[in-house]
Amino acid sequence: MTATNSKAESVVPVADHQQEPESHNLDKLDLIRIVFVGFAVFLCWLHVPYFNVIAIAATLVGGYPIFAEAFSNLLEKRMTMELSMSIALFAALAISETFTALLITFFVLIAEALEKLTMSRGRNAIEHLVSLLPQVAFVRRGDAVEEVEVSHLQIGDIVVIKPGSNVPIDGMVVSGHSFIDQSTITGESMPSEKVVASHVYAGTINQSGTLDVRTTSIGQDTAFGKIIHAVENAELSKAPVQKTADRLAGYLVYFAIGCALLTFLLTTNMKATISVVIVAGACGIAAGTPLAILGGVGRAARSGSIIKGGLFLELLSQIDTVVFDKTGTLTYGTPTVIDLECLNGASEATVLEIAAAAESVSEHPLGKAIIQEARNKSLTVRQPDHFNYAPGKGIICKLDGDQVLVGNRNLFKENGYVVESLPTMRTETSEVLIGKSQKIIGIIHIADVLRPEAKQAVADLKAMGIRSVLLTGDAESIARSIAGKLAITEIAAEVLPAEKQEFIKKLAASGRRVAMVGDGVNDAPALMEASVGVAIGSGTDVARESADVVLIGNDLGRLVETIRIAHRCRRIIMTNFIGTLVVDVVGVLLAAFGFLSPLTAAFIHVSSELLFIMNSARLLPGKPAKTKVFNS
Repeated sequence: MTATNSKAESVVPVADHQQEPESHNLDKLDLIRIVFVGFAVFLCWLHVPYFNVIAIAATLVGGYPIFAEAFSNLLEKRMTMELSMSIALFAALAISETFTALLITFFVLIAEALEKLTMSRGRNAIEHLVSLLPQVAFVRRGDAVEEVEVSHLQIGDIVVIKPGSNVPIDGMVVSGHSFIDQSTITGESMPSEKVVASHVYAGTINQSGTLDVRTTSIGQDTAFGKIIHAVENAELSKAPVQKTADRLAGYLVYFAIGCALLTFLLTTNMKATISVVIVAGACGIAAGTPLAILGGVGRAARSGSIIKGGLFLELLSQIDTVVFDKTGTLTYGTPTVIDLECLNGASEATVLEIAAAAESVSEHPLGKAIIQEARNKSLTVRQPDHFNYAPGKGIICKLDGDQVLVGNRNLFKENGYVVESLPTMRTETSEVLIGKSQKIIGIIHIADVLRPEAKQAVADLKAMGIRSVLLTGDAESIARSIAGKLAITEIAAEVLPAEKQEFIKKLAASGRRVAMVGDGVNDAPALMEASVGVAIGSGTDVARESADVVLIGNDLGRLVETIRIAHRCRRIIMTNFIGTLVVDVVGVLLAAFGFLSPLTAAFIHVSSELLFIMNSARLLPGKPAKTKVFNS
């Protein structure tokens, strides 16, 4: 469908996710199974009558999903963690280590339930994106304005965009004047002024005046529609990554079965063979890994970030590059007065009061920043005697009988002011001149302010060996200014959403493992494309749903802490794997030569397993420290 079509659909088709092979929803049966096994653990711990029978029954019932998955994997000739756990569980039951088998089952069920719970809400981005577009539009037909469904719009229709409404189409302004927040599309930190011949985009928000816009694109052909399409494609093409636990447990399963067969062939000693099977289980990694992931996800949540599944905790530990969006991520995303220069003997209060009075009836976002600064300094914001706005230039008004100008250099040149002697314009800020009675009395500098924790976060990532990249739709001069303050050397500026996604693709193709950090709708395709997408919690719903990790609030320090937790989790898993491998090798050799009875093999197996489980439990978040109160 192209822009030349006379008619287009307003709603972008959403991929059918019902065909996904794996469900991430936690159902009632999962909860019943966990409660049942947990209650059985409690009864067996109390040594109630027939507790061994209870443990066997609870292990078989509770472990049914594990056994079913193991059988399926066996048919597919895949050695996975489920198969390893099944062998270990049946071996434990065979030598009457019923409580051990039951406890392993309980740990695994809890870990899987947590992952289902966190993953179930993680993939609603596309549906939510579609819901952001208006379903109706107001179309001008001659002298009348009619309400029309967006799906019935045609190219060339004049759509009336009222203040505060979402723009339903891409188009060109034919009349009116306003400011539009188009950060969802371009990533610009400040609202864009729209006059005749300006372009507007679907999915953006009209902040002030009414606009008449001639439709040029509808539905899938709009910039917003293309964002939805990019998110959909990235969602469907994101390949699954085999879990570390599956891979490592698989190695141990091959090792255990191989050693058992070799022992039986060489010795024909069934007791020794059973001892080999029992001692060489992978329970240390099988039970310890879900517990470590459970601890990592829990500790990350305690630190202020939500990880939507153990897979993303694993991927986060392998990241070597973090790509940051600028507006709303590294910066606050709102224009703020950062400097004020006084000229010709004027005081700061005088300059700010005059500027605020001139802007008091303006809708310009820079004017709102000036008024906010005046209020912050407890200055009086008056109304001008006369007001005239020159679109794209500034304000001419009367204040106490004097002519006042507030705007850019072009406005001042046109009104006979001398601007050649002014300081050179700063590239990293927006400049507002203030003039009174043919004298320039001040210059106000306005910019998007850097988050205070951003510099430390980038420095901490660098200390961890992780490179930072700045990716933004803003001008290159502003991007370089921000990057310089953060000591970021890699910059990509003036990029659109699709280009952000392509940038992430190129980084991945070059062998880098990328995490993308963003907050807006325009970041969604890049968040989905990255190995790990990280959303700022105060950002848009779309960014949060598209991401794999969500930072609660705005503190980028939580990102650093989450990556540290991921690294620690990986170290624990690898320690458990190496430890399990050492125990298995030594145990298999002793069992094969007849030095271990099945009972002793079980003791070594259970002892090592508990040791590795305790190692994983170190990652579990502890109780918050109680605050001590001292009376003087």
